[in-house]
Amino acid sequence: MAMDLALQIENLFRTDRKKFLGFIRQRVRTAEEAEDILQDVFTNVLAASANVSKPIENIASWVFTAVRNRIIDSYRKKRAETFSDMQLPGQAEDGMDSFENFITDLSTSPENSLMRKTIWEAVQDGLKELPKEQREVFEKNEFEGIPFRQIAEETGVNINTLLARKRYAVLHLRKKLSELYDSVNANL
Repeated sequence: MAMDLALQIENLFRTDRKKFLGFIRQRVRTAEEAEDILQDVFTNVLAASANVSKPIENIASWVFTAVRNRIIDSYRKKRAETFSDMQLPGQAEDGMDSFENFITDLSTSPENSLMRKTIWEAVQDGLKELPKEQREVFEKNEFEGIPFRQIAEETGVNINTLLARKRYAVLHLRKKLSELYDSVNANL
């Protein structure tokens, strides 16, 4: 029976692959992520089929449930966007480092020291411009490393609200640092 089920699953993958992929693609950010989820689900479903003892009436429904659960898992695993991940548009293509690399670069060249100081001042200025709630969640999560769950428990504020506040803070700091980046490039 397990072999028959495995063949049915393989056939389902061949015939309905595009339908599953379209379903996933509507719920995730990239086509690559959708493809990864689809491959992962079918691999897991095939492996699980060896342990199925009762017949499955609707295999497509069973697989769709597995797909939906895997999408939910991917949402849960996604971490909040961090300031450390920040790169301005075009930086990666230009082979440029992120601002954090300048801040944490401990080399003693005068240029790096000045750049580090300038960036840090821009970050501090940007933080001062934020509403208190956004600034606090950003500082606790980014600088103190406190997880959102812990901040939520301490403050009584919903995690999604905290995530939104941090996102607004990150977007504001990106804009602030983008202005600095533009002025540095204009002077080169």
